[in-house]
Amino acid sequence: MVVIRLTRFGGKKKPHYRVVAVDREKPRESRYIELLGQYNPLTSPAQIKIDLEKYNQWIQKGAQPSVTVKSLVKKLNTGK
Repeated sequence: MVVIRLTRFGGKKKPHYRVVAVDREKPRESRYIELLGQYNPLTSPAQIKIDLEKYNQWIQKGAQPSVTVKSLVKKLNTGK
């Protein structure tokens, strides 16, 4: 099963995240199927970039987004 979740990159105490489609069984830092966007929580306000077309295509194919990714997409859609 494919899930849409965050994968961490960046240095110690300087996290950046990628929003990726990945097999549920893979570890967090493993190879992903497709890159959907990026999330930088350190900027003010937090920088969220997600390709909603790709995101919606994966949702239609049956991919399950994580709780965090759902909240990021919701923030992106509401503009907050």
